[in-house]
Amino acid sequence: MQYYSLNKKAPNTSFKDCVIKGLAPDKGLYFPKNISALPKTFFENINDLSYSEIAFETIKQFVEPDIPEDVLKTIIEDTLSFDFPVVKLNDHISTLELFHGPTMAFKDVGARFMARCLEYFNKNNKEEVTVLVATSGDTGSAVANGFLGVKNVNVVILYPSGKVSDIQEKQLTTLRKNITALEVNGTFDDCQDMVKRAFLDEELTRKMQLTSANSINVARWLPQLFYFFFAYKQLHNKHKNIVFSIPSGNFGNICAGMMAQQLGLPIQHFIASNNENNVVTKYLQSQFYRPKPSVQTISNAMDVGNPSNFVRMQEIYKNNFETLKANLSSYSFTDAETKTAIQEIYTNYNYVADPHGAVGYLGAKAYLKENPDTHCVFLETAHPTKFLDIVENVIDVKMKLPKQIKSVIDEKKVSIKINNYKGLKTYLLK
Repeated sequence: MQYYSLNKKAPNTSFKDCVIKGLAPDKGLYFPKNISALPKTFFENINDLSYSEIAFETIKQFVEPDIPEDVLKTIIEDTLSFDFPVVKLNDHISTLELFHGPTMAFKDVGARFMARCLEYFNKNNKEEVTVLVATSGDTGSAVANGFLGVKNVNVVILYPSGKVSDIQEKQLTTLRKNITALEVNGTFDDCQDMVKRAFLDEELTRKMQLTSANSINVARWLPQLFYFFFAYKQLHNKHKNIVFSIPSGNFGNICAGMMAQQLGLPIQHFIASNNENNVVTKYLQSQFYRPKPSVQTISNAMDVGNPSNFVRMQEIYKNNFETLKANLSSYSFTDAETKTAIQEIYTNYNYVADPHGAVGYLGAKAYLKENPDTHCVFLETAHPTKFLDIVENVIDVKMKLPKQIKSVIDEKKVSIKINNYKGLKTYLLK
């Protein structure tokens, strides 16, 4: 597979080069040159396929010939070492649980897949690679866990001080080894801007190999399309018109779902469920895309004011606003509405949702008002105990901590505080 830069000012390149570099030389996001739909027989026989077999068939065109099939199968088996159950709430709404991995967030899959790809590409390379990642909460912990102990790879995570949950922060700052957490006096957008600036800094790039583990990296982004196939396998015999409501921040997850649709997966529609960081919701209303500073909310992993993957979404639909709008609806909700949804889900269905899943649930409800003949699946992207104080206060129930959370809760936080890009550059040059 060849990839091209969405800025269209860089040469086409391989999957391997995309993974190692993260961004194109012209600082554009990489996008696959060709997307071949899967044969009808794949969908006819999907009930007979394991998750690993589904993942292999859906991802192999994007990585060949850079990763041999036997190696790819091993990478997938290692990546998908946990379950992805669909839980029915009522006849029209289900949730896809994506929090059964080691850091209890949906980003475990992409982080683990990318780490294993980079480890394979770097196996005979004596030079170190520095993975630079900005996080609004769950990305950093998933990347840290996925890359922990990987040879010749150092991971530097930037996170906004005071704007991630206590448990998310513990997952970022307690692993040590080849993982360093930089605590930034600012917002997620500030962290993301620093990462992008580092890739543009020739003084840095001359001295070290930098790559990104945010969803701008194709190896972090593309494996997220697995989720939609896994849900389809569980639901297609019961429901025909399947719609996905996705809590959306940097829009990598929903963009991966759109790639699944390009592969032939019969998804009827997508819903981008936003918190008050609603740039895309406003875009679909006005056709004007206006990035703005992010607003802090209780669904912090979605606190993004300028989603990186928006340009990929546009590319999928050939920059045609009407085509995109026909495939995508978007709604935004306040923290108060989110808390009410958490309580409603618990009261009506005896199900505990985290704030991000609650936003997805609200998007599903809003869409069903106008489209009652569909079945909406909202993505539950993180375990509710990662937002313990919020969830327990809303439903007034003491929650039991899973083993993944217990393993870090009493560990000592270790972070380096920085105020600006100079602080990041100084650290990297050391």
